[in-house]
Amino acid sequence: MGGTHRTRDRAPATLMLAVGCRPAWVVVSALLLGTAVATAAGATATLPRWLRYLPLAASLLVFGLPHGAVDHLAPARAAGRRPTPRTMALVGLAYLLLGGVYAALWAVAPVVAAALFVGLTWLHWGQGDLYALDALGSPHLDGVGVRAGTVLVRGGLPMLVPMLRFPERYRAVIDAWVALFGRELGAAWMVAPDARAGLGVGFATLTLGTLIAGYRRDGGRAWRRDAGETLLLWAYFLVVPPLVAVGVYFCVWHSLRHVVRLVGVDEGARGALAAAGPVAALLWTGREAVPLTAVSVLLLVGVWVVAGVGTAPATLAALYLVFVAVLTLPHVVVVTWMDRVERMALGRRAAEQ
Repeated sequence: MGGTHRTRDRAPATLMLAVGCRPAWVVVSALLLGTAVATAAGATATLPRWLRYLPLAASLLVFGLPHGAVDHLAPARAAGRRPTPRTMALVGLAYLLLGGVYAALWAVAPVVAAALFVGLTWLHWGQGDLYALDALGSPHLDGVGVRAGTVLVRGGLPMLVPMLRFPERYRAVIDAWVALFGRELGAAWMVAPDARAGLGVGFATLTLGTLIAGYRRDGGRAWRRDAGETLLLWAYFLVVPPLVAVGVYFCVWHSLRHVVRLVGVDEGARGALAAAGPVAALLWTGREAVPLTAVSVLLLVGVWVVAGVGTAPATLAALYLVFVAVLTLPHVVVVTWMDRVERMALGRRAAEQ
């Protein structure tokens, strides 16, 4: 990767707080409160189908799909260098090879592929929250065990907690993925009360243990923010129905935090931030995401036409999520590479001081 080296900095803490955190806190809290009130009034059963799928549909264009559409530029920038045709081609090749292998796995073993998607998303969403906590400055995360626990807890909140509360709906969503390939999910354990109780107790214990370990290291403001977010997400995913909860989380929680990360490694976006504020920085990054977002949407439409699947909302949502799954594997590789480069840069900086 050619170009002039510069020191890699994390995303600005002020931007992470203002754009990556506060909007998500407001939206998630409002949706949690609204759902709780509606449930108490017995009104959730009347939620229109289009409204249940709206957050997922919105993620096609609003942060969700676009947040990975700058991956061809991000690795070089994370290393402090300018993207070149070679670096962009390498990322494209990774997407082609990894995505192609994963697409083949969906065709021959969709149940295995579905389980892998849940696991990848668990890891990736945990990665995203850990990065955000680091960017905000979190001394309580100074330790391998606490960091690993945080990844497992934060990724498990959107991927496991909905299953504990809404097992039938959760299984129906995954079953729709597998049904695209003419198979059935089965997985009766997902709705078995004993299995869910065991998973719930285990995950709650992991959550509490991780927070206690962090508190013992540093129980200051950063720990309180971490604990507050964790408790908020526990309540949110226990109360809000899965499709809505995960769709909103994908757009305004996970994706926005990654977009802030992209601003942090892009000199142009950082310049726009310094000159005109957060909106200008987001627009800068958004413009870079437009071409590959458009290509992805066109490719998705092409897959839909060739596959000849129906137009029922559940079927379209399943096709979209399988498409996202195929993109998720190389995206996780890119983000993991960015994490590695950042750790190396921070290690060199600490050695120089």
